[in-house]
Amino acid sequence: MKTPTLPPRSLGDLRDLTPARVALGRAGASLPTQALLDFTLDHARARDAVHAVLDASALVSGLAGLGIEAIRVRSRAGDRKDYLRRPDLGRTLDADSRHRLANRSDDPCGLAIVVADGLSPSAVNAHAVQLVRSVIPHLAADGIEIGCAAVATGARVALGDDIGAVLGARMIVMLIGERPGLSASDSLGAYLTFAPQVGRTDAERNCVSNIHGAGLGYEEAAFRISWLIREALARQATGVALKDESSGQMPRRITGRSNRCHNFET
Repeated sequence: MKTPTLPPRSLGDLRDLTPARVALGRAGASLPTQALLDFTLDHARARDAVHAVLDASALVSGLAGLGIEAIRVRSRAGDRKDYLRRPDLGRTLDADSRHRLANRSDDPCGLAIVVADGLSPSAVNAHAVQLVRSVIPHLAADGIEIGCAAVATGARVALGDDIGAVLGARMIVMLIGERPGLSASDSLGAYLTFAPQVGRTDAERNCVSNIHGAGLGYEEAAFRISWLIREALARQATGVALKDESSGQMPRRITGRSNRCHNFET
């Protein structure tokens, strides 16, 4: 018996399934005007996202509204130009921030959370507090509390290791703006590291990525993040030693459109 032949699908159908640039058409040897204007607009949004200013005060206030007291810290990158040109400066705390964290009155915390600007402060301003709000009930169901928190500027992913080491955190979750692309300029990523310390590699982290309005929704991201936190604390490991198997346990009602880790270096 012959396998039934599926009707051909047009490139227009493909455009309905992805924000990627496909089936743009052609005007002579160039793009149609609308496609060119759309590209220019998305490129401008991506550039603006990189150079946006982190609203640290609003983030601290938003976290306080969730019952989380956050300390403001910064990396050794003196300004945004230094941050973009010298990624290494964004991976370690400046002296004043290190001093303030080291002199906290609290005992070492089990779980620390860092909200950091990264390469898209716009994403952090838009999504970070709401994502934390969604994560808290999942953690509470597992008897896990956020012990300490920081809002960081001039941050790369590895700054979380430095912060976690100074805090004596058993585990750290870093919410950070991801490198903007032409289809998403406000994508947030969550990077989880057990036993943070300076020198950890990306192979020792787990990542839940592409969190934004047209990507992974807050509820699905919160479920994945809380699952990874629970399993990491139980197994005392993250990264290649901890496979994300949360999909099989996710309630159908919160399954969203989309996806994880597209980009590690931020």
